[in-house]
This record gives sequence, structure tokens and C-alpha cells, in this order.
Amino acid sequence: MATNDRIILDQVLEQKRQEIASSLDPARFFEFFCAEQVLKDYDLSYDEIESGMVRGGGDGGVDSFYVLVNGELLQEDSDFSDLKKNIRIDVFIIQSKTTDGFSEAAIDRFVSTTQDLFDLSKQLEKLSSVYNEALRLSAGRFRSTYQSLASRFPRLRLAYYYATKGDEPHPNVQRKVSRLKEVIRQHFSAAECSFDFLGAGRLLDLARRAPTTTYQLKLSENPISSTGAVAFVCLVSLKDFHRFITDAEGRLVRQIFESNVRDYQRKTEVNEEIQNSLQHPVSEDFWWLNNGITVLASKATQSGKTIAIENPELVNGLQTATEIFNYYAACNTSSENRNLLVRVIVPKEPESRERIIKATNSQTPIPAASLRATDRIHRDIEEYLRAYGLYYDRRKNFYKNEGKPINRIISIPQMAQAVMAIMLKRPNTARARPSSLIKRDDEYKKLFTREHPIETYRVCVQIVRQAEAFLDSLPIALAAADKNNLKFYVAMAAAHEAVGKYDPTAKDLATLAGNTLDDNILSTAFNLVSAEYEQLGKTDQVAKGADFVARVRQRLREKFPPPGPQ
Repeated sequence: MATNDRIILDQVLEQKRQEIASSLDPARFFEFFCAEQVLKDYDLSYDEIESGMVRGGGDGGVDSFYVLVNGELLQEDSDFSDLKKNIRIDVFIIQSKTTDGFSEAAIDRFVSTTQDLFDLSKQLEKLSSVYNEALRLSAGRFRSTYQSLASRFPRLRLAYYYATKGDEPHPNVQRKVSRLKEVIRQHFSAAECSFDFLGAGRLLDLARRAPTTTYQLKLSENPISSTGAVAFVCLVSLKDFHRFITDAEGRLVRQIFESNVRDYQRKTEVNEEIQNSLQHPVSEDFWWLNNGITVLASKATQSGKTIAIENPELVNGLQTATEIFNYYAACNTSSENRNLLVRVIVPKEPESRERIIKATNSQTPIPAASLRATDRIHRDIEEYLRAYGLYYDRRKNFYKNEGKPINRIISIPQMAQAVMAIMLKRPNTARARPSSLIKRDDEYKKLFTREHPIETYRVCVQIVRQAEAFLDSLPIALAAADKNNLKFYVAMAAAHEAVGKYDPTAKDLATLAGNTLDDNILSTAFNLVSAEYEQLGKTDQVAKGADFVARVRQRLREKFPPPGPQ
């Protein structure tokens, strides 16, 4: 039976590798696959999964390292400073080996690495000879976030996973786990800790478990249904709505929230008022005082006082929903009997969906960044790129869930970084702000506008990807951190080289559509950029700073002097 599990797992791995990531070698794909299964409930995109993979020389036995704060992935430019209470930090540490069994040595390495990385008295810089930069950066982000939130007493959970193609671990291997947990208690006395051995059978079970797509919403009263369309207006008790938006472990079910529509705004006057009304009941029912929730679905059917909702997307009322979640996490709700107004709508066409999102999010002032994905420009880019076999992930993970290849999917943050680096000539900003470029109106309007030729967007993302492939192909392997620091600079310089001028416009860039840059162009760009990078010290801060981009731009100006006055 165990042998069958290994055979079937190998078949699943190879089939999926060929479908979505044929360029990855089997060992690397196994690491990716394991991380995807472990984090399945957090709805991470492919690039978010890739961002946590730290394997390589000096990885301390850690192949993947992820930190989530209240279910949101911690990234370089994440800011959780406004969180005040009910904070949960989850750390996932994964080792994935294609061996047929589990070894004691692997647990010993976990113990040693944990002793170093989670001892806050040890400076990570002094461990550079022991651990690679990617692992140290991940640990550093965890440390700074945990320490900045320490006064608010966050709940900390460290979850370790050891995945192989083996069967059950030997008792001698299992015995080692107690030593690991002892080390964690020494560093974080109140932390929760778990350790899971994932053999072939367990990995298959995880892979077979499809994410939930149909959710039951229990009603307080029979709903009012619309004629000529599938739509319901419902009263739902706060308790039943809380059940609807949480999983069996009490976590917020993030995949039912339209992630590219509206972020939870945390500490705002409106949210404080919502929380105050929840914690201090008055004579009026809650739904009298609140605009309620709008849920879109692919299908909705009523049976008595229950509606089965297939593929629900909560597109309006995220602030209310999250405050209800926080309320149930922090307060005694045993006597709670108030209700919430919920609208459930099954749009007949995509355009209807977009109009509903726009309309239901326009009654109260909200940051413009919250409605980015519904802008016409993003729908234009999606339709344009699809003709070239590229999938613009305007709705997060839409194409991942359709099984499209990883290297054919382009997320909005990836597009924003590419356009920032090449068209706006700011690779330092693209490097420094991987997930938050579109949150500021002034920058967003420069990045995404219908005034730019639509071909420019294809060109920018493809030049960045060609730069990444070139850096991967260098005969002298670059460290992962150096590749990440250089790719946007190489892409910008290569675009200048390809157009043959210092300050190419969007129209100039559009002329490169469909062209694959010559290796000579990429090599010239790399040599120019890497020389300045070396001189400035080869660090993350250099790549994010103003000096590096200024020096590269000056070199390009010297090579392609702008035309003088006529």
C-alpha cells in the first residue's frame, strides 16, 4: 500500500509539473508542491509561494519559510503597525526531500537552525557564513514584525513540516521532535508549536482535498428573492454569518473575499464605529445601523432557511465582516441575537459583476486602490494578453485555479513592478515595494492608463521575464538575493539598449512587442548594471536606494545622450 502511495505520488507530481511548471526540475517542483499543499487554506498565489522558497547552500535544512499575520502573507513592504489586538502570527517552516524516508539528521538541523534564527539576541548578519541571505531575510522580517507587535501580545504559532516520499517515520526520528519543541519554548514560552511528518500518503491526502467551493448560509428569516434573476435579500444572525466566514479552526476564510477589490482598512473611524456598535448593543438591531454585505456567486439555491452558495465572493462589506470576525474572537457572544443584512446575487455576465462591485463600493469614501482590479484598463490588459497565451490574474488565483502554467500567469503586482521598472525607469521602487505599488493614486495613474499603447504592458512583463531567465543562465551562478536585486535594473537597461535611446517612451517600448531580446543586449545591460551594483556593496538596501538607479541612469545617458536643442 505504501509502495502504491509512492508510485501514485510520483505520477501526480510529474503530471502536475508538466502542466504548470515544466521548466522546474523534479526536486525543486517537489518543494513547491509541498509548500502549496501545506498552505492550501491561505489562498496564496504562485508568486507568493515562490517568494518563501529559501533552499540552496546554507539553508539550514529549511526549504520554505513563510510568515502570515492574521492570515496575510508577510512581505518586504508589509505594514502591520496599525494592528491593535487579536493578532495571530503563523510561521510555517518546511523541509521537502525526495528521499524514501525520514532521517534524524533532518530534525537535528531543524533544532540547530531554530536555536540560531529565533534567538533574538543573535544578530543575523553574524550568521552569514552559516545561513544564506534568503533565509536570513525571511527570519529578519519575522523578527522585526514580531518585536514591533510584541506589546500587543500576539498569538504565535510555529508549524514545522518535514515532507518526503516515505512512509511513517521511525520512533527514533519522532523522538527528536521533543527536543525541537523544547528549544522553541526556550525562545517563545507562550508559543504554540506543531510538527508534521508528511509522507507519500499524507501528501496525496492533501493534494486530493479540494478547497471548499460551496458554503451554507443559514438565515434568520425566509429571504426575499428577485424575479427574473437569481438574487436574495436575507437576514442572517451574526452568529451564523460568523460561521459562514470562518473555517473549522476558527480562521477567516480569506478565499471568499474578493482580494483584488477591497482591502480591510484596519484602524479607521468607520471600523471603530462598527466595532463599537458590536460591543455595545442598543435597542436597534445591528442591521438597522449597517449597510450590510453583498455576496456574488456562480450559483445559489435556497432550501428552507438555508442558501447553498457556490464560489461565494464577498465584494462589499469586508470591513463589517472582518469586524464581526474580530468581535467573536475577543468578546463573550453567548447572548448575541442580532442580525445582519446580506444580499446574495448570481450575476449573469462578467460586466454585471463589475458594475455591482463598483456600485456597492461607492456609497462611502474608500481608497481608490481598493477598486483597482475592476478598472477598464485591467480588463483590457487581460483580454489583450490572453490572445498571446498569457493570463493576467486580475482576480487573484483565477487562472491558478484553472490550472494554467505558472510562467504564463501574470499578477497585478508583477505587472506593476515591470511597468514601474521599465516604463517609469524606477527599478529601485519596483524592488522595494513588491506588493504595494498600486496603493497610491498618483503612482497608480502613471502605471495603468489607457493612454499607453496596450502593447507596452506585454513588452514590460516579457522583458522582466527575459532578464530573469538570463540571470538564471549565467555560467557563474548568482545568489538568489542578487538575482532579485538585479532583475529590474537589467530589464530597464535592456529596454534602453533594445530601443537605442536614453529615455524610451511608452510608444517606443510598444514597438518591441513580440520581440525576444538578443542575448547580447541582455549581456550588455547586465555588465553595465552589475558593475555599479558591485561598487555600491551588493545589498538589498543598495537595490532599493536612489544611488544605484542614479548611477545606472547616468551610464545609460552617457551611452545614449539625449538630443540637444534644435
